[in-house]
Amino acid sequence: MDQSDHLRAGVLVRGWFRTFYGVLVGAFTALPDLGAAVLGVGTVRLTKLELRRIARYGARAHIDSLTPRRCRRYLAVRWLVGGMGAGALLLLLQYLAVAGSMLTAWIFDGTWGLVEDGDEVDTKLIALVSLPGAVLIFITLAGISGIAALDRWLATAMLGRSPQTLLRQRVAELTSTRAEVIEAIDDERRRIERDLHDGVQQRLVALAMLIGRARRVKDDARLQELLRQAQDTATETIDELREVATRVYPAVLDDGGLPAALELLAERSSVRVRINYELEEPLEGAVAAVSYFVVSEAVNNAAKHAKPSLVDVFVLPRMGHIAVTVWDDGIGGADPSGSGLSGLVRRVKAADGTFEMDSPPGGPTLICVRLPCD
Repeated sequence: MDQSDHLRAGVLVRGWFRTFYGVLVGAFTALPDLGAAVLGVGTVRLTKLELRRIARYGARAHIDSLTPRRCRRYLAVRWLVGGMGAGALLLLLQYLAVAGSMLTAWIFDGTWGLVEDGDEVDTKLIALVSLPGAVLIFITLAGISGIAALDRWLATAMLGRSPQTLLRQRVAELTSTRAEVIEAIDDERRRIERDLHDGVQQRLVALAMLIGRARRVKDDARLQELLRQAQDTATETIDELREVATRVYPAVLDDGGLPAALELLAERSSVRVRINYELEEPLEGAVAAVSYFVVSEAVNNAAKHAKPSLVDVFVLPRMGHIAVTVWDDGIGGADPSGSGLSGLVRRVKAADGTFEMDSPPGGPTLICVRLPCD
């Protein structure tokens, strides 16, 4: 087995144990669910806890708004699934106990397990009984995964939206996102044109004028001064052109990945930036690019408007997502409808991500972005 096979096997094993924990917790909540359904008290709260458990140990269920009546109906059925989970777990423990007892009897020749002292252990009998026992254990393990899937299906069926409704909502979201992406691309083109026109083009005009003046001057000292100014202007133009190209797409993102791009961004920033990067695997290009531009725009906005002394950047793994968080201790009051942040929101939505910002007057400012990622 190569490394990728080992990784896939590890993912499957961790996924099953996560499912096991979810069924185990669901077994303990079965009786409280039944009590809440009978008494009609705390149904919404218990339903939210069940949905949080399902999302934590499996996959999120798509639900509509929760009402006490719908939650009571759901809990009246959900406790049965919890009871099934408890039964499957007890069966698994029983099978494992019997298998362990027989195994110790075979290994220690009757000193432990189901065999009395002095009796001879029948190896053939143990081998014959072990085969159906292994099949029962496998069926129970698969049954635990099936109960977890049934738990999630029940929540979606009784509290959620139909596949047709989800499909219509998804089509509407994609249509809106496509229009927003086109608008964001046009805004980005206008910004690049403005940067080139107001920055690089003006410096090139100044450089051409300096060279023209140098050609007409007769004094050597004056000529050297004009050539020095021309060289400084050319250097500044190259730096500004490189800065514009970096804002369009940083080459280091392809060469060194997101960590290297963020470190370079922190080095070039006019404020102190701390990078906390905790991802072990490299990100795919689209997610890495969106993550970089989220941090870049947030840091630039903070340095330009908030006057912070420190900006903290966190890139953390989440279940099926990555979380990109930018915090600064500036004066706050950031407007999410501004040109920079609104374009950033459209970019995040185009990647099926979520964007949240909290920036009260007086600070601090907190930007949280979640992006889907395998």
